[in-house]
Amino acid sequence: MLSCDSPLAMNAQRPASPAKLAPSRQTLATAPSVGRLPTSALSNGVCANGAVVSSTLPEKEHHIWLVTGPAGCGKSTIAKFLANTLHWPYIEGDEYHPKANVDKMSAGIPLTDADRWDWLTALREASIHELDQGHDGVVLTCSALKRKYRDVIRVAPYFTPNLRLHFIYLDANEELLLSRVLARKNHYMGANMVHSQFEVLERPTDEEVDVMKIDVSRPVEVVKAEALDRVLRTMDRPKADGQK
Repeated sequence: MLSCDSPLAMNAQRPASPAKLAPSRQTLATAPSVGRLPTSALSNGVCANGAVVSSTLPEKEHHIWLVTGPAGCGKSTIAKFLANTLHWPYIEGDEYHPKANVDKMSAGIPLTDADRWDWLTALREASIHELDQGHDGVVLTCSALKRKYRDVIRVAPYFTPNLRLHFIYLDANEELLLSRVLARKNHYMGANMVHSQFEVLERPTDEEVDVMKIDVSRPVEVVKAEALDRVLRTMDRPKADGQK
């Protein structure tokens, strides 16, 4: 397993010992490494007879929307809503934790950086795999509490120039999220884990221009409406104008 103190791998290779995936995701374990996303044949400037012509057709953009935040912020609720509305695949990040991680969290033991490293890489590759199946975008959940965790996912567009990566950080105070987690039933994330997550939490700064922050202390329907509106407006905006 890679250490978080090691330089960030930039070759998009699958780890030597990938985390065991949930049964519904087993097919991803043997998926080949993904290179650049396919683009339209018309965009390469070659006619059917082989003649090279000038083409001004833009490459079709693909999008990864990563919904982040501590336990109890509503990541799954918002991400599923966006995926269903946009008709995109949805990836539940918790399903990609290896059993050792789940056992630790169930016992109230916070995960270390090393525990998360292969998990984050698996999420990145699973997202690219979905896009490689022909989808225009994918929505996934991941707490991504630290900037270096978010940076692991940020590697994806380095190999896919027509890919835009976006983060939605669901923001709320610890007391509110604790009350929500206490109300959960049959979930391995215990209430004591909320405090441990806030202890290591690095809220996105203005330097992370691919992150939008949404206040989730409001009713869920209000949060859904704002998230969808900002997602649609962001995707309509030219890439050169920024990601926020």
